[in-house]
Amino acid sequence: MALLRKINQVLLFLLIVTLCVILYKKVHKGTVPKNDTDDESETPEELEEEIPVVICAAAGRMGATMAAINSIYSNTDANILFYVVGLRNTLTRIRKWIEHSKLREINFKIVEFNPMVLKGKIRPDSPRPELLQPLNFVRFYLPLLIHQHEKVIYLDDDVIVQGDIQELYDTTLALGHAAAFSDDCDLPSAQDINRLVGLQNTYMGYLDYRKKAIKDLGISPSTCSFNPGVIVANMTEWKHQRITKQLEKWMQKNVEENLYSSSLGGGVATSPMLIVFHGKYSTINPLWHIRHLGWNPDARYSEHFLQEAKLLHWNGRHKPWDFPSVHNDLWESWFVPDPAGIFKLNHHS
Repeated sequence: MALLRKINQVLLFLLIVTLCVILYKKVHKGTVPKNDTDDESETPEELEEEIPVVICAAAGRMGATMAAINSIYSNTDANILFYVVGLRNTLTRIRKWIEHSKLREINFKIVEFNPMVLKGKIRPDSPRPELLQPLNFVRFYLPLLIHQHEKVIYLDDDVIVQGDIQELYDTTLALGHAAAFSDDCDLPSAQDINRLVGLQNTYMGYLDYRKKAIKDLGISPSTCSFNPGVIVANMTEWKHQRITKQLEKWMQKNVEENLYSSSLGGGVATSPMLIVFHGKYSTINPLWHIRHLGWNPDARYSEHFLQEAKLLHWNGRHKPWDFPSVHNDLWESWFVPDPAGIFKLNHHS
């Protein structure tokens, strides 16, 4: 009997230990993050990845910014953090537009740009005064505005994104390159340069080759230019190469010597970037920057071609929220009405 009692005690002890082990495992399993137990879930690295997108919100064209943000957010499952850059007197309006519209679900930070950094660096006699607005130069100062990211996307406000922004973010930057742009000579054949009168696609259209400072660069005037309206930037390389300081240097030299071409094929922000990044940039897939939609209101592209495009850019004078313009139906489908009723579409003469 004593032996049987001992056996029963041992069996009872083993049963209790087994129950304790089962209970411990159940409790412990409940404390393990889902990522470690669900093979189909994202890895911790994927969850932590954040795609920073920098875009400006100017007072008179804030509706463009909101449409661009809407198109980006609606076409991706990626974790986007929007850096919306504005001047001090617009910051409250930016926040209200986002928080009182369908954009209230986005992750965003509002960043103030101080135009005083541009003092003494901009000539006041541009043939297109609208391009002298301070926010047009935000792209020069990305590391000063965005601190905790290695890789950043910058977009002009007059764009619509039709693809997954993750694909643009995954653009490979070669070793030693601080940025990637779209080459103006790599436009898809459906965008016939000859139809866009006055458009420049070489350095000759941006720099005045009569000036010694430009000649001394040793850059052929027939070199293909690029468009800085879409940028994928490496912040470490940007800071290491002191890109901002280099750009400021050429801005100041232009104030002193008027180095930019009088024909000025594009924005005044393009010319110093062409100098600083010459031969030192990677390229973006051409379908991620289909541009010149705002150049000529009579130049239309095929619907099939536009559907294939990942990003549409209405660079030029003819914006899709105004009249006259082309393909504004593609832009208007992403328009987010202004809760304050200030920004209105103008599609009539």
